[in-house]
Amino acid sequence: MGVGVSGPRDRGRRAAALLLGVAVAAGAAACSSDDAPDGKDAVRLSVSPGGGGDRLRPESEIAVRAKSGTIENVSVLSKGGEQVEGYLTPDRTQWRSRWSLNPGAAYTVNATALGRDGRTQSVNSSFATEKAEKTVAMTVEAPFNKETVGVGIPIIMQFDRPVTDRAAVERALEVRSSKPVEGAWHWFGDREVVFRTKKYWPAQTKVSFRAHLSGVPAAKNVYGGKNYTVDFKIGDEHIVKAGENSHMMTVRKNGKKVRTIPVSMGMGGAEKYTTTNGNHLTMEKASPVIMDSSTVGCGPGCAGYYRQTVYSAVRISDSGEYVHSAPWSVGSQGNSNVSHGCVNVSPSDASWFYDFSYRGDPFKVTGTSRELEPENGWGYWQLNWADWMKGSALKRSVTAGPHPSGPQTAGSQAADAGAGA
Repeated sequence: MGVGVSGPRDRGRRAAALLLGVAVAAGAAACSSDDAPDGKDAVRLSVSPGGGGDRLRPESEIAVRAKSGTIENVSVLSKGGEQVEGYLTPDRTQWRSRWSLNPGAAYTVNATALGRDGRTQSVNSSFATEKAEKTVAMTVEAPFNKETVGVGIPIIMQFDRPVTDRAAVERALEVRSSKPVEGAWHWFGDREVVFRTKKYWPAQTKVSFRAHLSGVPAAKNVYGGKNYTVDFKIGDEHIVKAGENSHMMTVRKNGKKVRTIPVSMGMGGAEKYTTTNGNHLTMEKASPVIMDSSTVGCGPGCAGYYRQTVYSAVRISDSGEYVHSAPWSVGSQGNSNVSHGCVNVSPSDASWFYDFSYRGDPFKVTGTSRELEPENGWGYWQLNWADWMKGSALKRSVTAGPHPSGPQTAGSQAADAGAGA
């Protein structure tokens, strides 16, 4: 399935489904046919909603059904000309909208079906959706649009207000990739949701993330404010391992070792001076960066206080850990640990690694006594797959591929519930 999330049910439907556009606009309902239905082989075409009356809730589903015939065309457009995406069942007797509708918008539906008798019937309908009094805004922390990233990259979304209907939001999230991968969403509290693959992304994979949030009921009387699309590319496979005991860091590209770098890691003696152990990801790069012990609770006057400018710094956690240039510790690199928790390397190695790294490269630290927390930076790979899936509101994994997922509108929620995890 794409990511919007799909399971076996969706893949079976998608194999024979035909995607069609849909249209919408406010006004009265109307029907027309080339020949009026007459006899058991004449097609009978219906559209829901039928048009007119009260405004509909944005999460309402548009459905077109044909009896004694097949659907030939469905077009649903907003008043501004935006097409509504939908899917056609394999037997071509039902068409349904795939995502929620925009709040406060007018829509027009036009549909045509062919009967067993060879005659066609056309139907059109117009309606409007309710306005949203409150909306929730979303930002994407990673990846950036058009960014080339590492094979461990997560998709990180953050909301500006609490999301209480996490299942509805999760259904609206879609990931398409040029190479099939299994992944799952995981909620950290009610303002952050993260997509992570079960195994690392294949190198050179093109990915498109689509958040169909407009009109999605995120909380009571609160709707998603707008839709988002982020296209990115997985670059070469970069795998980094740094050992506290060996004092060495190995860097591999597409399975081949390309560099071995002497390092000096956290001196220990206190947790804050111990490099975190486990599966990190490279998060960002900056040069210079000011290292200030005040950020870990040791301000001016503290016995271990320091404030120092470093260069070629690659962040690997939120607790102040970077791989960075440390000319003052070159003599210790490769034989002893003297840093305040960072991974110290020589200026030349730091410059090389800085240029080499993508955001989202796996970076594993071994041999230390302080375990990386899953929420410390991008420590998401610290969770095993079973625990990661438990954080999904839908309690299931999804298969991202080149095609869209199955229907994710309110009308599909009952089927999701019946399907189980």
